[in-house]
Amino acid sequence: MINNTNFLTPREIVGELDKYIIGQNDAKRNVAIALRNRWRRMNVKTNMRDEIIPNNILMIGATGVGKTEIARRLAKIADAPFTKVEASKFTEVGYVGRDVESMVRDLVEQAVNMVKASKKEEVKERANQIVEEIILDALIPPLKSRSSVSAGFNVEETIDVSQMNEHELNEKTRERFREKIRNGELDERKIEINIKQANNSGIGMVGGGMMDEASMMNLQEMINGMMPKKSKKRKVTIKDAKKILLEDEASRLIDMDEVKEEAINKAQNTGIIFIDEIDKIAVSAKKGGGGGPDVSREGVQRDLLPIVEGSAVNTKYGIILTDHILFISAGAFHISKPSDLIPELQGRFPIRVELNNLTKDDFYRILKEPKNALTKQYEALFYSEGVELTFLDEAMEEIAEIAFDINSEVENIGARRLHTVVSHLLNEFLFDIPDKIGPNAKIVINRELVKEKLSGLVKNKDLSQYIL
Repeated sequence: MINNTNFLTPREIVGELDKYIIGQNDAKRNVAIALRNRWRRMNVKTNMRDEIIPNNILMIGATGVGKTEIARRLAKIADAPFTKVEASKFTEVGYVGRDVESMVRDLVEQAVNMVKASKKEEVKERANQIVEEIILDALIPPLKSRSSVSAGFNVEETIDVSQMNEHELNEKTRERFREKIRNGELDERKIEINIKQANNSGIGMVGGGMMDEASMMNLQEMINGMMPKKSKKRKVTIKDAKKILLEDEASRLIDMDEVKEEAINKAQNTGIIFIDEIDKIAVSAKKGGGGGPDVSREGVQRDLLPIVEGSAVNTKYGIILTDHILFISAGAFHISKPSDLIPELQGRFPIRVELNNLTKDDFYRILKEPKNALTKQYEALFYSEGVELTFLDEAMEEIAEIAFDINSEVENIGARRLHTVVSHLLNEFLFDIPDKIGPNAKIVINRELVKEKLSGLVKNKDLSQYIL
């Protein structure tokens, strides 16, 4: 059961998405419901839990309207393993290329990294103490009691007062240096540490390519585990030594078997796989589903079926069941239609959401409202040089109108058009900083400046040079 009292409600999820994505309320509502349903299923107390399967989502909309961004932000909100793949990169089983199961293996890898990071945070304090001792030993080695060998037996010598003073002095010095290490006073001093190197056995394809990707990874890991780990001495600064040793010691303190088990459970129950460009594997009915690449496209669709429906996939961390993974697919469907997908695959994506093309008002809001708005990004870039950049509302309205007009006249690339327009507007300033425009300067972007800088962009009917 997911024990998370702070798990967001659908309304709160939409509120979080609104901070980064303008419009597309229908898509936001559907993904918010799908996400909340994960929590609901995990809190069902009867045997019905295993019977409840996620409603996978198919998002249909032109490029640049926010399909990928919705899925990416959703995964961050959910703190769930998330992987994005492009359907066009996959090939049918038997062809050279990536097989569809690789996306599930990527998801498990993400889950393992997430759980490892969480576990490392738990043992960080203990690992820091061990790292401190290693660095101290390199700076000021601890004193060892002198011993002598007599008649085959080790006899500890009686520690006299002078020896006690030496030990006390050594401990006091170590404590003094410990404080300096914690305060960062010795960060630039160099010490010699032992670093364990990863084994790279470099195993190639065995049996003329007859082994699949999962078997190859398992064989690689088995061989690496059998080979002795090499270590080499490196002279690094204490600042770098802290990072290197902390990573190494934290990895030793966590139980990898526990990590694997938790990661597979996390991927199975909360994982999200985003399949982009799904329209590229749809075979248009106009073509009649002929030979050539169309055969491979249909093959990829057939290979996707068992994964989306629910099957067991072998990974190097163990077997994962895909029954409760949420699949979100997206495509522009300019040439093909959703109905061009094979019927079985269409049935695996019962929720269909159409994303609207962006309006002039949407462009204006995209420039002004999101936390990571393009205008705010450029303001931060200019501020790094000590220059204050300000966009007036009238300037943002003009930029939005120009971007919308270009999208209407040429190719509609959605919000990505704003990158083209704003870059063209500010390139001259970016080139002149800091040579001609020095620190503490103030630049105000108003409507007149936008019209002046972008007049050529608007008048030129052949705008192909401005398309990214």
